[in-house]
Amino acid sequence: MLKSPLLPRFGDLVVAIVDDVLAQGLTLDRAYARHFSGIDLKPQEQARIALVTGDLLRRLSLYCALTGIQVRQAAKNVWPLLHSWHAFHKIAQPNHPTLDRFNEEAFRRRLAEAKKNPVLMDGCPGWLEKLGSEQLGEAWPAERAALTAMPKRYLRVNTLKCNKDELQAALAKEHVTTVPVEGVESALQVTSDAALFRTNAFADGWFEQQDAGSQLVAAALEVTPGMRVIDACAGAGGKTLHLAAMMNGKGRLLAMDVEEWKLENLKQRARRAGAHNVETRVITSSKTVKRLKKSADRVLLDVPCSGLGVLKRNPDAKWRDTAERLPVLVALQEEILQRYSQMVKV
Repeated sequence: MLKSPLLPRFGDLVVAIVDDVLAQGLTLDRAYARHFSGIDLKPQEQARIALVTGDLLRRLSLYCALTGIQVRQAAKNVWPLLHSWHAFHKIAQPNHPTLDRFNEEAFRRRLAEAKKNPVLMDGCPGWLEKLGSEQLGEAWPAERAALTAMPKRYLRVNTLKCNKDELQAALAKEHVTTVPVEGVESALQVTSDAALFRTNAFADGWFEQQDAGSQLVAAALEVTPGMRVIDACAGAGGKTLHLAAMMNGKGRLLAMDVEEWKLENLKQRARRAGAHNVETRVITSSKTVKRLKKSADRVLLDVPCSGLGVLKRNPDAKWRDTAERLPVLVALQEEILQRYSQMVKV
């Protein structure tokens, strides 16, 4: 898959998606949604485009160095970056000559220099290298290298409608292959290029796409049927729906967020999942939280965060003002923890 050149129309898509991220400020998932909706792509074609786009953004600084430009110039030079990507992976471009003879010599010289710098080869910006080295020490280089890989795809089995074996069998009939994930009982890893959201299993609410690590969060709450549970930073509700399944749809599960549109999305997902004990409530002021003081058996706070834990999936965050936002986010997290924890019973 990696060694074949991109067709010109797919190259156009890659360039458009990367441009949306770098020049327009869209997150990568929103850029994908914008360009993949309304066009007929085979699953393997969409996966191919995502592979190239993701790698360009994960190692943007490397491909900029190989092109001979600064990262801040990347938005105006996406086609040259794509040429450098092909050259780096030794993929010929019959319809788009990768480099003329002069540029090829320059490319080889830049590549030789880049290979002396493992931080650059991993596409790591300076602020992240400093933070990772300070916090992880000797473990950081391996972590940094891991961030260059394509993220794996995981599903959470919706036990309100099926079990793991039933879901695997249903997906196999739709040419989606999966394997269990060690240590995460609710998870399956997808091992094929497949359009998951076009499957009958998805339409019937048998699964949600959710990272395996994220599935450990709801499990840590140890909820049981009949409890009163609050997901106070619910967003679109991935963890809310997991909690609903663990509660067997019994008890009261209140999903709260400051963004009403996210809760509207959650309502749709809850109906598809058969999670009938989910209620939603928009946080309009501090009074919304105060009214629920000491009312819940469990409260989940998935607070606004930097996204540093999912840089493999959202590599665009490496090239934003993440470093400047960290102190602000830490203060916000502490404030939410102090205020919202009052909703838990003594």
